[in-house]
Amino acid sequence: MGVEPGWVVTREASVPIARWPDDLGPLRIAALADLHTGAPHITLEKVRAIVASVNAAQPDLIVLLGDYVIHGVVGGRFVEIEPIAAALGDLRAPLGVFAVLGNHDWWYDGARTIRALETVGIRVLEDAATAVTVRGRSLWLAGVGDVRTRHAAVARALAAVPDRAPLIVITHNPDLFARLPDRVLLTLAGHTHGGQVNLPVLGRLIVPSRFGERYAIGHVHEDGRDLFVSPGIGTSIVPVRFRVPPEISLLTVGR
Repeated sequence: MGVEPGWVVTREASVPIARWPDDLGPLRIAALADLHTGAPHITLEKVRAIVASVNAAQPDLIVLLGDYVIHGVVGGRFVEIEPIAAALGDLRAPLGVFAVLGNHDWWYDGARTIRALETVGIRVLEDAATAVTVRGRSLWLAGVGDVRTRHAAVARALAAVPDRAPLIVITHNPDLFARLPDRVLLTLAGHTHGGQVNLPVLGRLIVPSRFGERYAIGHVHEDGRDLFVSPGIGTSIVPVRFRVPPEISLLTVGR
């Protein structure tokens, strides 16, 4: 349990979506969640190594799913957002790097976190949307605020998106998934850490979601809609992981 938080694995996952438009083709998305920089094992040097690993994987698109800083992790050492953002600013992908904020970022200083990320060229989507061009077609990416600390204004976030346009939503907390309209092809989230500990027989004892283990980790297909929850990189409260290693989630999305 004390060693596993120091591992970082790159997990390749296929996320088949029946409604994915054929002309978009397969899309490789790197998702980083819950860095919690300053937690034991997650130093700035480790963040830089993670950035190098993501770049080496050559994803089409990179999304950052919130919780860049820590609060009260046992054995942790707080790191301000500016050096964290500077390290993340080296991320590179043809379609860009986009981010949302998590509950810990808002508890710290949401406005400062947004400024730090955008200063290094990372676009923060706080209840907002933008389009990227994939094989000559627009793919929309919308960011919705954290449901725990923000209003999570879904209607405002999606207001600019044409009704039939292909759409991915990024957010911090997967509990939002239950509130999203059917037109969202894929929702990407973090926050749960996959429970951090997954015991044989007993399972994931603590999942910070009002849905329990339903949205704890990985690809969830529910009522014709799709969600992927990354177990993230860092730890919260106690620096322990068991059978839930820190993960760079590298997704291949398509038909």
